[in-house]
Amino acid sequence: MNEIFLDTETTGLSYKDKHKIVEIACIETKDLIPTKKTFHKLINPQRDVPDQAFKIHGFSSDFLRNKETFGQIAEEFLNFIKGKKIIIHNAQFDLGFLNYELGLLNKEKITQTNVIDSLELARNKYPGTSNSLDNLCKRFSIDLSKRTKHNAMLDCELLREVYINLLDVKEPKLEFLNDSLEKDVKDIAYKIGVYSKLVINPSDEEVNNHKIFLKQQIKKNNF
Repeated sequence: MNEIFLDTETTGLSYKDKHKIVEIACIETKDLIPTKKTFHKLINPQRDVPDQAFKIHGFSSDFLRNKETFGQIAEEFLNFIKGKKIIIHNAQFDLGFLNYELGLLNKEKITQTNVIDSLELARNKYPGTSNSLDNLCKRFSIDLSKRTKHNAMLDCELLREVYINLLDVKEPKLEFLNDSLEKDVKDIAYKIGVYSKLVINPSDEEVNNHKIFLKQQIKKNNF
């Protein structure tokens, strides 16, 4: 099952006050390695964006006025996440808004079945401390320099890095590999939590050359 890292930005803190979603971002991964498939939409909330929310994400009512509504992107969004594990930081918040919007459209809501809340994982691992996404990035030395505003797509990528660290999984660094070699390395080395170290024994010639080198160095140092 592939994973989806998901984040939203909204007009306020509670859908119960009829606040709405203004941005949805999803990054798809397989074994935590990006598949290069993403879903990203800026959304017209069909209501005002309060100043406090604007200061957080930078999306004004005027800027969002000509964007698609949630109703226009809902089906595409549901198809993108269908049958995949969904990883969210503070899932209660995002799922609350998403299911509120889906409910307004009389569409099937997202269940908790395939949802993992990384905030709960962090709280279990680091009880008694702040486990916001920012603080977890600082804990794991993840670069936050690009996060001048809350941005759902950037937060998805930061969440992926945080999640990898929460699971104590070594993050694959495969950008330098060509597609064929990348596939081979993925198949052999980067199954989650499983990797191997190949031991290569030196040849007889290499051993002999090493002995000669050591004798020369000993004579040199004793001179």
